[in-house]
Amino acid sequence: SKLTNLGHVEMTWRSRVQLRPLLVRILHKSRLRYYGKPEKTMEMPYQAYFEVADGSGMMSMVLWNSLCPQWYNSMKVGTVLLLEKYAIKDSYPFRTQPTPGDSQMKRFATIEISLNVRNPPSKISIIPEEMVKPEWGLPEVKYRFITRSELDDLPHNYSCDVIGLVTFVGRAERTRKRGSCEDFWLYRWAHAIDGTSDQPFRLELFATSQPDVFERIHPMTYLVCTQMRVVRDLSETPSTTIYLTTSNESQIFITGWHKGQPYTKDAKVKSFIQWTKWQSEADQIKKTLIGGYYPFPRPPNSFSDY
Repeated sequence: SKLTNLGHVEMTWRSRVQLRPLLVRILHKSRLRYYGKPEKTMEMPYQAYFEVADGSGMMSMVLWNSLCPQWYNSMKVGTVLLLEKYAIKDSYPFRTQPTPGDSQMKRFATIEISLNVRNPPSKISIIPEEMVKPEWGLPEVKYRFITRSELDDLPHNYSCDVIGLVTFVGRAERTRKRGSCEDFWLYRWAHAIDGTSDQPFRLELFATSQPDVFERIHPMTYLVCTQMRVVRDLSETPSTTIYLTTSNESQIFITGWHKGQPYTKDAKVKSFIQWTKWQSEADQIKKTLIGGYYPFPRPPNSFSDY
């Protein structure tokens, strides 16, 4: 009886009434961002944002500074939170936005929930899944899984989720961040098959805030990647260079990390698992590769084109 919802918060937050507790489910999770600079002396300059939802809609929630090392790993996609102390602020307009699995869900885009150690000191509780009641009306996590046979028809920058059996994983490589002379992104290429096409998913996997998973991707593991973006070469032969790349909200899971994840209920995930049961492990192992330089997308045939 003491709870409020996101829709009511949006209508009343400027009236300076005391904000009542919120009960929300995490639908999306960003990578952890470090924003420290040499001239500043902030102790823990970290930030992460989440998309949380209740029966009224979805809103961004931002976790700040020392709360990040305390809470980030515990706040998973699907986790239910009770927020008893929090602040509401105008939303940051330039942040990337994940594509919701439920396109009909209302989005409160003008404000965001801010969780910090002061002003006010946030009080956060995680509700175990077995204690979550249907009458709370919290939405389930929904996905946008595609098969490899569907990929060729999807437009550039389309957001999707994929599952596949890894047949190739390249070495970790570095690429320089834009506009920065010292910082680098770490990434690796991988191939994954799902039995719906002769071609694999080509996956450009940037290191997110999951180093334990990123380092353990290897052939013959079941790989799930969420919130991936389609990248097409929009020149004459776009179908030959189509691949998927991670976004700020991507999550990566491999064998050993799947148990309890919300996507295990998805129909296309269940269909993929059925397909793997008919595959010969020995035959698949013969087709796998690991390591080496992977020149993709390939450069033009002539130097003048390049």
